[in-house]
Amino acid sequence: MLRRLYDWTMAKAADPRAEWWLAGIAFIEASFFPIPPHPLLGLMCLAEPRKAIRFAAITTAASVLGGLFGYAIGYFLYESLGAAIISGLGLTESFPKAACYLREYDVEVILLAGTTPIPFKLLTITAGFIEMALVPFVLAAIAGRAIAFMSVGILFRLFGAPIKAVIDKHLGKVTAAFGVAVVAGFVALTFLGGDDGQTGDKCEMATLGGM
Repeated sequence: MLRRLYDWTMAKAADPRAEWWLAGIAFIEASFFPIPPHPLLGLMCLAEPRKAIRFAAITTAASVLGGLFGYAIGYFLYESLGAAIISGLGLTESFPKAACYLREYDVEVILLAGTTPIPFKLLTITAGFIEMALVPFVLAAIAGRAIAFMSVGILFRLFGAPIKAVIDKHLGKVTAAFGVAVVAGFVALTFLGGDDGQTGDKCEMATLGGM
């Protein structure tokens, strides 16, 4: 099953319309879609390593634009749409904490969300809801998303062919390693978010009623 899915995605990744799919997924993931663009970006880079930086740039630009759409949802349509998206994604309890951290740390939180497994859409909608200054939001989103995606593009551009050979031969092991890395990322975020300062304690205890 995994091998068939890999082969199918590799074929689609080389399709001329793949860039549109990549841009579309990156856009909607930054505002309401639960599946990140990283797997498709990685496989497209594997399929055509020479275009890896181009693919990464497309993903970065589309994700930032999607982040602006998420910001607009939070700013203009939170009650009618944003709250439903947050609830549908199972992030209702995380929303007041995100709002608290954004008010306290501002740009740093957007940068963190842009480069880690924290759901980027949670921060984009929340940033609009708390009316975070737009220019710092955009700059932080560009920086964070560029770090997340351009690093992938550069690595695949430099080492694409050897990486593809390893994955073709050891797909199951590579998938398991990726899963372990994702879990480790969430564990690290838990420790990072659990500082012993007053701000961290306050934000960890934040609730919707306290907003």
